[in-house]
Amino acid sequence: MLNTFKQKISNLTLVPSGGGCFELSANGELLYSKLKTGQFPDEQGIIDLLEKRLAKK
Repeated sequence: MLNTFKQKISNLTLVPSGGGCFELSANGELLYSKLKTGQFPDEQGIIDLLEKRLAKK
């Protein structure tokens, strides 16, 4: 994922969590929540979400 976006991501923070939580946010905007969907996203799904978010700029 970092190879795909290395020119567009200036900062990446991983925050450990418990209880099966996996959330993806960009600039404070929640892009994905495993708690809402009940499933873990695949890598391409994460890339697609980030591409869509970066296109909004």
